[in-house]
Amino acid sequence: MRLLSFNMQYGFGADGVYNLARAAGVIAGADIACLQEVDRHWSRTGFDDQPARLSEMLGDRYTVFGPGFDMDASTVEAGRVVNRRRQFGPMVISRWPILWSRLHLLPLAPMLDPINTQTCALEACIAAPSGPLRVVSVHLAHVGVGERLAQIAALKTALVPVGPWSGTDDEPARNWTESLPEPPCPAEMLWLGDFNSEPGSEEHRAIVGDTPYHPGARYRGAMVDAVAALGQRLHTHEKLIAAEVRLRQLDHIFVDAALVPRLQRVWVDGGCAASDHLPLWAELDL
Repeated sequence: MRLLSFNMQYGFGADGVYNLARAAGVIAGADIACLQEVDRHWSRTGFDDQPARLSEMLGDRYTVFGPGFDMDASTVEAGRVVNRRRQFGPMVISRWPILWSRLHLLPLAPMLDPINTQTCALEACIAAPSGPLRVVSVHLAHVGVGERLAQIAALKTALVPVGPWSGTDDEPARNWTESLPEPPCPAEMLWLGDFNSEPGSEEHRAIVGDTPYHPGARYRGAMVDAVAALGQRLHTHEKLIAAEVRLRQLDHIFVDAALVPRLQRVWVDGGCAASDHLPLWAELDL
C-alpha cells in the first residue's frame, strides 16, 4: 500500500504556476493520499472548486474534504443568491471506500503580524483490503512553537478510538444508524501532513517522545516517525533563509508503533515541481 503526504499549495507549483492537473498526477500514484492546502472558490485559483475537480480527475477514487477555513463567497445573480463558501483545508483521497470522517479544528491564537489562519486535521477511516485503517491528514500552524504544541495536545485528546457513533440505536424509527453496524474505529492510526516543524524539534518530540524507536521497545499507543524508524534523513521543503538555502523536513508520516513492522520504505519525489513541498511517500505491507 502506497501512502502519500502532500501539501499541494493549492495547485501552485515550485515554479509559481497554477496547475491542478499536475498535482492530480502526483496523487494518482497513491493508494491513500493525505493532502493539505486544498482550495475552494478563491480568486487566486480561478474560483475553482478543487475538491470537486480532483474528484473528477481521479474518478476511480473516494474523496473527503474538510475545510478549517470558511468564509462567504456568495454572489447575487439575476436577483438570486448563489451560495458559495471560500474554503481551505485538508483532503483525503483513497482507492477504497472512506467509511467515515470527521474534522478537528485546532487551537488558533490571535495575531497582529503575520497572518494566522484556522488549521485543522481531517480524520478518516478507510475500508482497506486488510481491514479498517484510520488516517489523519494534519496541517499545523506556521506561526509559532507554542501554538503547534497546543494543537498537538488538542489532537491527542480528540483522536479517541471511537467512531462517529457508538452504542445501540434506541430510536429505530428515526434510523440514526441506517440499519448499519457500529462503524469500526481501530486504535492504531497514521498521521500524515505538514507539521511545520522538523525532526528533533519540541513539536516533533511531543509526538514521538524523547526515546528513539527500536523494535524491541514497548510503545503502547505511541507514534513513530516513519523516516527515523527506517534510519533515513530527507527533506520536503527548501527555503532561502539569511542568504542560505535550507533543506527542511516539515512534512511527516507518523505511524502507530504497532504498524511499524509493516513499514517497507519511505521516500520523497525529489524532482517534483507540483508544489513548494515535495511529496512524501511511505509503503506499508497492509
